[in-house]
Amino acid sequence: MKKERQDAILALIAKEEIPTQEVLRDRMAALGFEVTQATLSRDMRELKLTKERRNGRRACYTAPARQGITGSIWQGAALRTDYAGNTAVIHCRTGTAQAVAAALDAMHREDVVGTIAGDDTIFVLLRTEALAREFALSFAKLMETGGF
Repeated sequence: MKKERQDAILALIAKEEIPTQEVLRDRMAALGFEVTQATLSRDMRELKLTKERRNGRRACYTAPARQGITGSIWQGAALRTDYAGNTAVIHCRTGTAQAVAAALDAMHREDVVGTIAGDDTIFVLLRTEALAREFALSFAKLMETGGF
């Protein structure tokens, strides 16, 4: 439960700008995670979240994997992708794979069955080999442009 909750936090802050704990708690509740303020604070401390000002706007939460990375999480963290059978592989900068996987999971793509992330590698299980090939190619373009 804790891992799923923390993955959801990482996915939310990767996907949108979250300026306060209250907003984060509301977004978590919308995802089905009813958390107390104390639990949320503890999770944020364990995840080493900080606030970062982006493009002159108000400060929002960010994970360590995002700090110092220019552009989107896709451009800054993901390095290359490939596929074999119905599994795509995303190679990332050290320490960023879980944040990228959480952001990908938060998209709820129909073609993705699930993801497994280590420190610098993500396995993405897709429904067919053709979808894996298409995913790898589109993800490669995504790394260049920064968004789906």
